[in-house]
Amino acid sequence: MTKLNPATRAKLKTVSTATLCTALFKRGLRQQFIQDVRPLNPEAGNMVGEAFTLRYIPAREDLNQITVFLDRNHPQRKAVEECPPGAVLVMDSRKDARAASAGGILISRLMVRGAAGVVTDGGFRDSPEIARMAMPAYHNRPSAPTNLTLHMALDINVPIGCGDVAVFPGDIMVGDAEGVIVIPAGIADEVATEAVEMTAFEDFVMEEVARGRSILGLYPPTDESARSDFATWRAAKGR
Repeated sequence: MTKLNPATRAKLKTVSTATLCTALFKRGLRQQFIQDVRPLNPEAGNMVGEAFTLRYIPAREDLNQITVFLDRNHPQRKAVEECPPGAVLVMDSRKDARAASAGGILISRLMVRGAAGVVTDGGFRDSPEIARMAMPAYHNRPSAPTNLTLHMALDINVPIGCGDVAVFPGDIMVGDAEGVIVIPAGIADEVATEAVEMTAFEDFVMEEVARGRSILGLYPPTDESARSDFATWRAAKGR
């Protein structure tokens, strides 16, 4: 797995998924925002990390009994124990939240091991406890039944689909209070730099609009006065 540049990680911590969506749209990537996934704790701050993936398939009763957890090499357990510090465990649960992708104990173990976050397009059990954890967690909705009733863990760190988005191992996952976006690893540095610039301009625009200024000529900055005012604002703000 390619390690995320620490400077890029720091930049991505300061920008929104909305801004990142626009930066990716400019590069022809239109469907990178994971659908129907929500933060359990919107106040947890931005999640940023490399994707470490787990793929579930539909459960088959003769192969998915409770005894499978006696195997120390069970893929779900291995994924939790092998997800690198600073990475995000991303689970393909086929957008089916009728059974849990994981629960409080496994998510707590991920947090203690230093994971940057966890994402599933299914659901989590013990969601009230997970919502109180310091580590960001995203799911579709709460789901009490064990994953064994519906999901069979199969593959670790392979390309998956999560919420209608292709996720490859090492892709950069960014989450905020709105949701989660997937950035291809090869363009993460340039996207992060552009998003920081976009955020500075958007903050300037918000201040101007709050003061009563029209968006015409300002957003986008087609008037020279808007560009010059922004330059003055940046100098004053140190941005």
